[in-house]
Amino acid sequence: MNTLSSMLKDYLAMRRALGFKLDTDGTGLATFVSYVEATGADHITNEIALTWARLPASVQPVQWSRRLGFVRGFARYCSTFDPRTQVPPTDLIPSTRIRRSPHFFNDGDIEQLLCATLALPPVDGLRRWTFHCLFGLLSVSGLRIGEAIALAFEDVDLQEAILTIRSTKFGKSRLVPLHSSTARVLADYMQRRQAFRTAGPTDPVFINERGTPLTYDQSIDTFQRLLKEIGVTNQRDRRRPHLHDLRHRFAMRTLLQWYQNGQDVEQQLPVLSAYLGHTETRDTYWYLSACPELMGLARERLERHWEPRP
Repeated sequence: MNTLSSMLKDYLAMRRALGFKLDTDGTGLATFVSYVEATGADHITNEIALTWARLPASVQPVQWSRRLGFVRGFARYCSTFDPRTQVPPTDLIPSTRIRRSPHFFNDGDIEQLLCATLALPPVDGLRRWTFHCLFGLLSVSGLRIGEAIALAFEDVDLQEAILTIRSTKFGKSRLVPLHSSTARVLADYMQRRQAFRTAGPTDPVFINERGTPLTYDQSIDTFQRLLKEIGVTNQRDRRRPHLHDLRHRFAMRTLLQWYQNGQDVEQQLPVLSAYLGHTETRDTYWYLSACPELMGLARERLERHWEPRP
């Protein structure tokens, strides 16, 4: 008789052979199977799946729906071997995602943050330079944190000031040009990193004090502690500033500059969308409504357009 654990192993192997990564889904399903087995059950029921999906009470219902979604796919697979399996209906958790407004980091916040990184211990270590370069890069390039910490030496063309971002969030690669000042800071860090531990073309650019690749958790933890240190902690709707807000800052500053320079923002949006690695331009349109200053500039432009002409 097939167990849930053995069926999960076969299910993931089959899906990955078809080209699906299933990194998050695979981890979640392993947790789900352990949860089912801990209840004493040997097959999937709607009640068990729904209870497990709702375990993180602090997240939005859309996340519950997502968790239930990858259980549903696994349940369909299991139902071909065990007729007792219940496949959760698609409307079991109705949800609408509420996208919260990002935190608006001003230039002073960024300056304080980068100064704080240079005070990180140890004095003679690489750690301070790692986070100084990483947080600075995120604030001026719009990269996702996962994309930045995945950079290898071969992905950085300092001569042309271009980054190659490989296998991004949606499985696509793209080129990201850098300002010359950003390229200089990155070059300085890479020299320090090479002096700390020699790296080959495929080795990661960003590493920790042990010489191993810098992780997402290490980046988030350091970022949050530094924000608390410099006094940037409060946000409306009780939302803490997040590392991803550095990416939002880049996008909104770009749009603001276009508006202030009188450029056709509507025409330029696909450019920003491609630069950020968005698969849909509508994801980039969200910034227009997320930033009050952008909305104000858009309103002023419309009012000028509607003004009666002599």
